[in-house]
Amino acid sequence: MEIILPETGERVASPRLFCIGRNYASHAREMNSEVPTTPMVFLKPSTALVGTGGDVVLPPASKDVHHEVELVVVLGRRGKDIPEAEAMDYVAGYAVGLDMTARDLQAAAKKNGHPWTVAKGFDTFAPLGPIRPAAGLADPHACSIQLTINGALRQQGVTADMIFSIPRLIAYCSSIFTLLPGDLIFTGTPEGVGPVQHGDVLVATVSGLPPLTVTVRR
Repeated sequence: MEIILPETGERVASPRLFCIGRNYASHAREMNSEVPTTPMVFLKPSTALVGTGGDVVLPPASKDVHHEVELVVVLGRRGKDIPEAEAMDYVAGYAVGLDMTARDLQAAAKKNGHPWTVAKGFDTFAPLGPIRPAAGLADPHACSIQLTINGALRQQGVTADMIFSIPRLIAYCSSIFTLLPGDLIFTGTPEGVGPVQHGDVLVATVSGLPPLTVTVRR
C-alpha cells in the first residue's frame, strides 16, 4: 500500500511500521503484563497495510485474531537522535489504524521467548485510515479513540492515557533507527481488545480524523 505524505505530496511505496506495545496501562493490565518503563517497539512489514474499505484476511495459522485500535503518527522528515523538544516538527500527519494480532500465536511466542513478528505481520494486519495533515489535529494527546464491530462498541479510550507521549516515542525510536519520511508509528491501544470473526465490520475512529472501516474475511 502506497501512502502520500500531506502537504508535500511525496509518495512512499513501502513505509516502515514501528508499533508500540503496552502504551496504555489499562491494556497492559488486561493482558496480565507489566507496565513498561521504556517504550516497547516491534515492527510490521509494509505488506501488512490495507486501506479503508479493504479486507482483513484471517490467516489459516490462527484461530484467535484480535483487534487493537490505535492513533498512527506519520513522519515527514528524516531524523536521527531527535530531541523530544523538536520531535513534533517531524510529524507530517495522523491517521487511525488497527494493529491486528494473532493472539494465539503471540501467546505461544511469549511462552517460548520468541519474537512477535509472526503474530503481528500477516498481510492486511495493519489497516490504515486516510491521513490528515498534522496541523488539522489540534492536540493528538487529547483525542477520543474507539472501535465498533457491527455497530457495537468494543474499545474506547483517550490518547491522554498513553504512557509515552508522541515526542517521547519519536525521540526513542530515532535513538535506535534513522527515521525516514513516510515512517508510521502505531502508538498503542487502550483496553478492550478482543477477537474478530469472518464477516465482522470494524469501524475505528480517533476524534478529528477520518474513520477507518474494514471487513474481516476468512
